[in-house]
Amino acid sequence: MHYNVVAAQMSRGRTEKAVAMALASIASTLGRMAMDICLYASQNFGFLQLPESLTTGSSIMPHKKNPDIFELVRARCNRIQASPNEFALLLTNLPSGYHRDLQLTKEILFPAIQAMKDCMEMLLHALPQLRPSGEILNDAKYQYLFSVEAVNKLVREGLSFRAAYQAVGAQIAQGTFSEAGFNPQEHRMAGAMGNLSNEHIRELWAEVMAKF
Repeated sequence: MHYNVVAAQMSRGRTEKAVAMALASIASTLGRMAMDICLYASQNFGFLQLPESLTTGSSIMPHKKNPDIFELVRARCNRIQASPNEFALLLTNLPSGYHRDLQLTKEILFPAIQAMKDCMEMLLHALPQLRPSGEILNDAKYQYLFSVEAVNKLVREGLSFRAAYQAVGAQIAQGTFSEAGFNPQEHRMAGAMGNLSNEHIRELWAEVMAKF
């Protein structure tokens, strides 16, 4: 609340800019998540499976699934991140007092808020429908996934890290390294991936949406 008339007059646009910066910060996180989903659901990675209802086919490639929702979220979030810069350029050369230019702040802020709400609604609908690909670690390119685990195991047994590092490196170079016996589940913690159910994710998103 501004109690001083001069403060109220001179701060026009600054509150909107602060809100835009907050929106841009959220958009940065959501945009990166959307990008990761597009990347890791692609053919080169295949970590995630997208349902047919969230994808469209290619105009020429019959095997391709386009992650439309996540591409649109990524694009919208990129536009939202531009809004603080729009405010900065709109307000940068205004003299003191009120000017009609300030009407245009609403054209920046209100669509940005609506775009953020749209992105959250799309993600609330889409995220619970993602499925991780099964048996992906059987691919030969992941055979060294547990090399660090092997080093740490030797260190726990009393070997120096340098010696353990060299020993595992030699095994890999000689083609004798084996990932058998290593279990990633041993390192689960309260904040680890997979500890939130889809229902819990929905509840968290619903709580965030309620604030808008």
